[in-house]
Amino acid sequence: MATLISPSPEATRALGVEWGRGCGRGWVFALSGDLGAGKTELVKGIAAGLGVTARVSSPSFALVNEYAGGRLPLFHLDLYRLDTPAQIIGAGLEEYLFNPAGVTVVEWAERWLNNPAAGATGKLRRVNIEVLGEVERRITWEDVKL
Repeated sequence: MATLISPSPEATRALGVEWGRGCGRGWVFALSGDLGAGKTELVKGIAAGLGVTARVSSPSFALVNEYAGGRLPLFHLDLYRLDTPAQIIGAGLEEYLFNPAGVTVVEWAERWLNNPAAGATGKLRRVNIEVLGEVERRITWEDVKL
């Protein structure tokens, strides 16, 4: 498991840029953290690292935002309004979680991570963002081969 103390939203975004440049088709980033922890900031960086130029925003009410135009398509999911893996499957989100045709980033992934590997064939990076101060965050991550 790796850990980074991010001193600012810009540093969190820069970590995302690095990850976006290094990831490949089928990758899933599973983000956990409280409201305001910086999950969407990290997603903005991943999008930039993939070469996505569109404005990235949280898909809280749409459940998924799709971004094209980069090196790979980016699928940005927000599971905040879903409580169980069954609801996630019922919402038709399996294609983004198990075999994405690009890169998927999931906010509120703890609502899905009870059984993340069912049908998955790509790479999963579990990420936790913890608020340490007004702008400081502890970001921990672990890659899991599926």
